[in-house]
Amino acid sequence: ITNKHSTPNHSKGGTVLSRRNYRLASDTDKPKVTGIVNEKLLSDYLHHVFPASSKPGPASAAYRKTLTFQDLGAHLEKLLAEDNIEGCLGPSTVVLDHSSGFEGLLFVDDDLLGVIGHSNFSSIRATTCVYKGKWVYEVLISSQGLMQIGWCTLNCRFNQEEGVGDTPDSYAYDGNRVRKWNVTTTNYGKSWAAGDIVSCLIDLDEGTITFCLNGQSLGVAFSNIKTGPGVAYFPAISLSFKESVAFNFGSRPLRYPSHFYAYTYRFYVIPPTTDLIKANRLLGYLKTVLSTYIDTQEEKLVERDSGVWQIQGDPTILVTLAHIFNHFAPLMCKVYLVEDVLMNFLLSILEGGGSVEEHPLIQQLLDLFWLLMEDHEVSECLKQLMMSLLRAYRFSPIIPDLGFQIHYLRLTTAILRHEKSRKYLITFDVLRSVVFFYIKTPLRVKEAGLEELIPTTWWPTRFDKERDTREETPEERLRRRAYERGCHRLKKRIEVVEELQVQILRLMLNNKDKGTGEASRYIFLNKFRKFLQENASNRGNPTVLCPPEYMVCFIHRLITAIRSYWDEGKRKSPGSISSEDAYVPPQLFYNGKVDYFDLQRLGGLLSHLKKTLKAMKQKISMYEFLFYIHCTSNRPSGAVAMGGALARPSWLSSPTLGRANRFLSTAAVSLMTPRRPLAPPEKVKVRTLAVEQRTEEDIEGSHGNDGLLLGRPFEEPDQPITEKSLLEILDGVVMMYNLSVHQQLGKMVVVSDDVHEYAVALKDTDEKIARCPSRRPDILEELQKTQKVFAEKLNHLSRRLAWINATIYSKEKMLDVYWLLQVCIRTIEHADSTGSLFTFMPEFYLNVAMNSYSALKNYFSPSNCMEELPGYEDTLAQLAAILAKHFADPRIVGTDIKDSLMQALASYVCYPQSLRAVERIPEEQRMAMMRNLLAPYEQRPWAQTNWILVRLWRGCGFGYRYTRLPHLLKTKPEDANLPSLQKPCPSLLLQRHMAELLSQDKDMAASFLNSVLNQLNWAFSEFIGMIQEIQQAAEWPERNFVDTRQLKVCATCFDLSVSLLRVLEMTITLVPEIFLDWTRPSAELLLRRLAQLLNQVLNRVTAERNLFDRVVNLRLPGLESVDHYPILVAVTGILVRILVDSDKQGISRAASVLLSDPCFQLRSIQYLLGEGDARAASADRKHFSLHTYTDYISTEEEQKVEQMLTFLTEESKQAAASTAPTSEDDLCPICYAHSISAIFKPCSHKSCKACINQHLMNNKDCFFCKATITGVDDYTKPASS
Repeated sequence: ITNKHSTPNHSKGGTVLSRRNYRLASDTDKPKVTGIVNEKLLSDYLHHVFPASSKPGPASAAYRKTLTFQDLGAHLEKLLAEDNIEGCLGPSTVVLDHSSGFEGLLFVDDDLLGVIGHSNFSSIRATTCVYKGKWVYEVLISSQGLMQIGWCTLNCRFNQEEGVGDTPDSYAYDGNRVRKWNVTTTNYGKSWAAGDIVSCLIDLDEGTITFCLNGQSLGVAFSNIKTGPGVAYFPAISLSFKESVAFNFGSRPLRYPSHFYAYTYRFYVIPPTTDLIKANRLLGYLKTVLSTYIDTQEEKLVERDSGVWQIQGDPTILVTLAHIFNHFAPLMCKVYLVEDVLMNFLLSILEGGGSVEEHPLIQQLLDLFWLLMEDHEVSECLKQLMMSLLRAYRFSPIIPDLGFQIHYLRLTTAILRHEKSRKYLITFDVLRSVVFFYIKTPLRVKEAGLEELIPTTWWPTRFDKERDTREETPEERLRRRAYERGCHRLKKRIEVVEELQVQILRLMLNNKDKGTGEASRYIFLNKFRKFLQENASNRGNPTVLCPPEYMVCFIHRLITAIRSYWDEGKRKSPGSISSEDAYVPPQLFYNGKVDYFDLQRLGGLLSHLKKTLKAMKQKISMYEFLFYIHCTSNRPSGAVAMGGALARPSWLSSPTLGRANRFLSTAAVSLMTPRRPLAPPEKVKVRTLAVEQRTEEDIEGSHGNDGLLLGRPFEEPDQPITEKSLLEILDGVVMMYNLSVHQQLGKMVVVSDDVHEYAVALKDTDEKIARCPSRRPDILEELQKTQKVFAEKLNHLSRRLAWINATIYSKEKMLDVYWLLQVCIRTIEHADSTGSLFTFMPEFYLNVAMNSYSALKNYFSPSNCMEELPGYEDTLAQLAAILAKHFADPRIVGTDIKDSLMQALASYVCYPQSLRAVERIPEEQRMAMMRNLLAPYEQRPWAQTNWILVRLWRGCGFGYRYTRLPHLLKTKPEDANLPSLQKPCPSLLLQRHMAELLSQDKDMAASFLNSVLNQLNWAFSEFIGMIQEIQQAAEWPERNFVDTRQLKVCATCFDLSVSLLRVLEMTITLVPEIFLDWTRPSAELLLRRLAQLLNQVLNRVTAERNLFDRVVNLRLPGLESVDHYPILVAVTGILVRILVDSDKQGISRAASVLLSDPCFQLRSIQYLLGEGDARAASADRKHFSLHTYTDYISTEEEQKVEQMLTFLTEESKQAAASTAPTSEDDLCPICYAHSISAIFKPCSHKSCKACINQHLMNNKDCFFCKATITGVDDYTKPASS
């Protein structure tokens, strides 16, 4: 062999020849070839490596011809030509017929072998059919949903309802419903799961069709199928929406070459038998070379362990290998041979166990590949090898020790340890390699061996901790501990796989392997960003999206790898921060170095923010602009920003101009103009590059260029954080969590919920068995059957839950999510400090902060408790500060993110721990939060704000200490973890802040309460209108169904009315002077409006045989919350506060206003205590009375209501006696309830003060003539008239 670049490179593995253009030596080159051993030894070596007979040995040595390199080519050709099996390779490659053989909408993979359903029930067949003989093909099940797999003829016509097996000449197996189909259907086979392989066999000589699942025959499914002239069968499948499979028609080896069919049934594509024999023989020769050592001193051949073989540059061995690879290289471009020959050979090298580093032979072999094969051959070979490993890993069955998964991951690690191969493979599709980080969940516990691993099952038996205080029995304790030991064993086995997966990622994130070009990390980073872009931009295209279950595993491995590299960097550079304090600096969001693919920013779209920047740029002088650019662009990396060398210009000290310039400083420069510093030699170019083109320098920066962190704002500390590439990967991890990880974490909780439901059902059944009378053995038998079913289901689910807890909800995974929450909090805090630049932050950071907290609180319990997390209390307070500050932040413009922040804050105040966290934030921030909550309820989502205020009050109001309404106590809530079903936990501190704000700011108090009264008027009016429609529909003779949406809206309006009344009760309790101190300008008006609304509510709800009563008694599903108690108790609370608990003057004013309202009826107050019209209390219906709610209303509260009723009875009698009749002409022409008492300027029209004051709060035009009112004077009727 001759080599143009024969200089050896010395590396750890010995001598490695650099890349070459080799050719086989000929006679004319003989003088140039040096180092070849003597002729006899060479002949012995070549005969040893390439034996002529099938049984190599010394017996024939005396008779064989001397062999030299000149004869080796012909000798090898002869050997490879022997024993060839006659026959052709068969038809051209069989694939799915995507041109005419399909029905419905489907996505077909590039190789035309994978398919995803994208409509109701889609069907597709293969391109080739069979008409005689025995044939088989395999289907790899990617999702376990509704599919029918089998055979069909060309005459079969499918549609969106009928698929394979639903027509006369089509036959199918359906593992989802465990049935077989041929027009009719019967039970057949076993259920399949994702990762299973179905083999479809057809025997056209016997007329039978059989199916196998994971190599196990399911028996003959169909016999006497139609055969003969004109009948031919195609492989075919029908599948429902989002289901997916991959076919193997023979382009790859069988996954389950069972003796049942491997030698009698033929593949569609005839296996390349000739090539297979050649490849195996060549591999045998290669193995012999690896295990043979030429001892030139003794002139003999020595057998040795091939595991320690290294490329030593021995010409004899290299020339021999060149001859082998001359034939071997072209074969290694064929997927079948790569999977059947090469992959199995490489796996066999690692079978001895030990760490991957203990098997250097794979590294040496990959060096050989790159040395002796053409680049395109190595590339194709590695690509096919990686694809085969991915398939093998993805579809391997789960066994107790996860042996298959570990086996394939070890080989993947070994290959990726080879630098040149790693860099080529990272450029390969990252979307596919994510499969390596996934650990699938077994659906069939028995086959996964979980029964042996976790022999004892356990599940919680106590569900109400408050009521059930009994101790755990010794038997329960033993079972629980045995179950926990089994779970621990399982977790340890899963951790072995996870550790291998992290090793793979660490190899991909290596940034020191610069010997062969760009370091691996920067290749990975560019591919990773592209992967994120595809998942962020193609939310509706399932072929591009990474499945969420893969994403969950990937994000955890990525966090582990990032943190390990981060902390390694911290040890090398003590000045940087540790991963415990990690955050993403705000520069990344606005300097244009990282692509966020049109994702929404807090301030809107990037295009809008750029325009804002341009406008701000024009507001300051060009000199100042350039000076600022000069200051920021020439800052040396790692040095103190704006230090002694550069004085801070005075104009930057201006609070307004400084902010403008800070806003402009980097974003304007990097997004719109290249930097032009005043000092010409130090020019720094800003390149906004396509993701694929960025280099290490673009990311990490160098010599005064900050790379990704270009344009540090003044507020940001000038301290190195970590390697900038890790920051971008961390940013990507946060984005991944937002894309699909959080939703998947929520989905997997369903198994835990199922365990809980079945455990409750089993406990209920046990109690029924205990109570079952002995005279009813039939009932006892049925109950025992039910008990057995529930127990079996729980055994299965508890083992499955152990797997899910180990892979998804373990303590380590919880710490990962917690770390991500802390990263988001710190990132938001840093970005917030930059002022207007905060608008550039992508919305997903706030979403992840809220969602990760929600996941920690709701998804990881009860197996792991959030309270045990380190620094938990501080983190809660930090998140509380973020929610309190940003729910009304004017810099945030997106309505969705605003709603999410408001909902998160509303949920936060429902739980005692998080509410205390809100109370721990600085007082200034608390006051600002309360001020934002008390803004008028107009032109904003006020319902959530009102809900927050109600939660702060719940537990303090009249009869307002309940968790669930009295009439709903016997029903089971859908989800007991809902914020609305939490126990009352009022905040006296925040109530005090509210009182301070409302009493000090009279204008704010008036506008806030006016808006609350307006919304109460609207909500209650809407509610009454809707129940009128519902009542009419219920009374029609024909059966009418009320729209469920209408019922929901009706219930919502009722709940809003109740919560608005509670906010009024809260306000009047905390700050009664707003209504009762008539020196305040709007106090009297607010009190009159309040009285008017309270009377309206009371009259509507308490009128006998009224509309409200009838709808409540219907007990319609959806209207469960509509009842007398919540609304009447809320109204009573307000009345008691103003008529009993106030001072004498206040009580007098409240009583006079209430009684002067024309809608006031004493009977409504009597109704509260069940003292209404005696005729109403008929025998068929229980009368409402506050006396019946002894668990909800205290004796003291009852006495106050009785006191109020006595007082109002007396007052109403006196008012009736003293009121003189009023002429109709003297009544207000608007309300006809009060006398005229005000005259308008300048138009002189008249009304009562209540009407005009209420009108002027929203409108300045006169009622009558639409003239603008400039003033209102008191009006007294002249005595003469």
